[in-house]
Amino acid sequence: MSSASRRSLLKSLGAGGAALTLPSLGRAQDAASADAAQAPPAATVSFGDTHDRVFLHGDCWANPMEDWVVKDGMAECATRATNRNVHRITHQLTNPSGSLETSVVLSRAELREVDLGAGFRVGIRSELDEYRSNCFARSGVDAGVRDRTLFIGQTSKQTDGLEDPQNLKLTLTGRGEGDRFALKLTAADADGNELGAVEATVPAKQVLGNVALVNSFGRETRPAGANGGGRGSRYRFNDWTLAGDAFTVTPERRFGPLLWSMYTLSDSRGEDGFVLKLSALTGPLGEKDNHDVELFAQQNGEWKPLGTATLDTDAWVAVFRVPHWDASRDIPYKVVYREQGRSGVTTAHEWTGTVQANPTGRPLRMGALTCQNDYGFPYEPVAENLKRLKPDLLYFSGDQIYESHGGYGLIRRPAEPAILNYLRKYYMHGWSFREAMRDAPTLCLPDDHDVFQGNIWGEAGAPMDVTDGGASSKGGYIEPARMVNAVHRTTVAHHPDAFDPAPVKQDISVYYGDMVYGGVSFAVVADRQWKSGPERVDTGSGRADHVSDPDFDTSVLDKPGLVLLGERQEEFLKNWAEDWRGCSMKVLLSQTVFAGVATHHGGYDGYLKADLDSGAWPQTARDRAIRIAKAAKPLHINGDQHLTTLVQYGVDEQRDGFWSFCTPAISAGYPRWWRPDEVGMPYENRPAHGIPHTGEYTDGFGNFVFVYAVGNPEVASKKNRYERAHEKGSGFGLVTIDTEAKTYRIESFRFLVDATDGQPSNQFPGWPVTLHQAENAGENRLSV
Repeated sequence: MSSASRRSLLKSLGAGGAALTLPSLGRAQDAASADAAQAPPAATVSFGDTHDRVFLHGDCWANPMEDWVVKDGMAECATRATNRNVHRITHQLTNPSGSLETSVVLSRAELREVDLGAGFRVGIRSELDEYRSNCFARSGVDAGVRDRTLFIGQTSKQTDGLEDPQNLKLTLTGRGEGDRFALKLTAADADGNELGAVEATVPAKQVLGNVALVNSFGRETRPAGANGGGRGSRYRFNDWTLAGDAFTVTPERRFGPLLWSMYTLSDSRGEDGFVLKLSALTGPLGEKDNHDVELFAQQNGEWKPLGTATLDTDAWVAVFRVPHWDASRDIPYKVVYREQGRSGVTTAHEWTGTVQANPTGRPLRMGALTCQNDYGFPYEPVAENLKRLKPDLLYFSGDQIYESHGGYGLIRRPAEPAILNYLRKYYMHGWSFREAMRDAPTLCLPDDHDVFQGNIWGEAGAPMDVTDGGASSKGGYIEPARMVNAVHRTTVAHHPDAFDPAPVKQDISVYYGDMVYGGVSFAVVADRQWKSGPERVDTGSGRADHVSDPDFDTSVLDKPGLVLLGERQEEFLKNWAEDWRGCSMKVLLSQTVFAGVATHHGGYDGYLKADLDSGAWPQTARDRAIRIAKAAKPLHINGDQHLTTLVQYGVDEQRDGFWSFCTPAISAGYPRWWRPDEVGMPYENRPAHGIPHTGEYTDGFGNFVFVYAVGNPEVASKKNRYERAHEKGSGFGLVTIDTEAKTYRIESFRFLVDATDGQPSNQFPGWPVTLHQAENAGENRLSV
């Protein structure tokens, strides 16, 4: 795609300060009617009639979710840390010439060393001015009460009656006046008596964007107790009202209490026929709330009930398993959650989608994605491409979150707050991709960052010994098993039944198994859950998992007894490779590539000879896995590396194994490069396309690898998040599997493109590539 085309796409997405018309998060198009935009009705959130957590009021996004509760009928901030806020996601200030009025009733719940105040923030806007991205921006005009003072921005007025705010009603009004916007903040007591007011005028553009309630004004997002944080007071809020024609109101942007769904459809090749498994996710609910979710399917124009499932109270997922599914046709479905308000009123919330028919008589198209660093949130170019392309199947190979996701700190233990901390990070994944997932079968694997680890060396579920240092280079799991299991349930609960569901150590769940869909068998394995920890060997680098010395003999790292997939998963792969019932082609899915296809890590000059986190180590276990799976003639699709590659494995000689497609990161963070020519790695048989850094190599562990294509990133310099993601080699993969021609067409799209316009520059150099099934058994046809 040309730079002019990218600029046009950026403009359409609202980047660079351009106006933005957003895609819908609901079934209908996300655009308010002209009448609603001109004169939206007043809208009030009464937190006291909702769940125990503010986040569950679908009009609101709470930062961070775990710091907000409903208490005594009000939304209460439960931490003393600064800058806790609640955004009204259905409302955006878009008209600088219009008027606004917002009010809230607040009370101070706890006075600490300083009173950092409470009230409103308007004009919260990222560089995209997109309502989800705005929720994490640090801009805006503050207006509220603080230390007996009313203030708007830098204008303040000391006011009597604010010494101990209780049931204080704050009202912020404003109106556009040319290129300025006049604001007035008024305080009234519980009887409606005005206590005081303050006025200020700001540039009109400063009020455009999101509007939020704020507890303890500031811009820091550290947790309480971090570097002296947590000195502020805590407030409670209720009856939050917004009105005025400065707002655009979009009810379809509600997020909750039903958040999204994921489903799989698989041929059981047994008496159950095709089996639908579907998970419906809500946010955390209270003990007295309804914990049941209902599933319906449309039949002859009517909704037929399929059953009720109870939410898991850690993962907040309800899982349905429906055998004997009619896979011959598209069937609309809906999940229903009946919210029981404290007033006694029950409100039914619905989330709808379509279970697509099992693809027959045509190729199957699979979207392949990995790694979502939140600087690129909400990843609109990728999400919009998925909606345009409508793949038959989606595969997220892991790192749906990173530990820093959304800001506001990391909670490792105990398990319950750690799970809440994880959930609000994970919800950003659904917020971005739920439209694509609602209508397509979705496989979603957990990886290391999903369970708050830089790397996982799972050691069959062993607990990690963290008495002498950090977690990235140690075997086992650092998080409580309860938290790890909650992560698994949020990601894989809807997968087809596991091959052998027996848990590993600490009762940590497993999820390896297969899905047969569209005449293709997809095998899911966990290439980190059983893997040996690097402390079992000595890399001589000071860091157990990195080999930095180019002269280090990595063959000494291949010690007897080291594990990659483990005996249980190897047994599954043997069974899978021999089982051709219901399929004629196969795909192996795992978290990462079984080769060391990165020479530089972290920085452009950050050379590493070998990284034990890749599937290239342990070498003997890697070779055994390839030999076992080779009988299935699979294409291996994986991610994790933030560097897209297309390679063919070798075991006894070059190109005697199957092919691997490592997809681009959705939003690449930590960068990697494959630049073997620059460091003098010898090669043979460069492909005919002549692209540098391709050909037959021996990787840093001594494994044979034929590199056909690689998507090296640039050194990022752009400020706009989407341009930056594009520079860093982000994007997604699309694999078209033709069971008649026995081919895999593999495409690797860059981030900031329209994947439907056919421009060759949309893809990384060397793609697209079409492979024949036989090439995954070493019968090579691709010309070099």
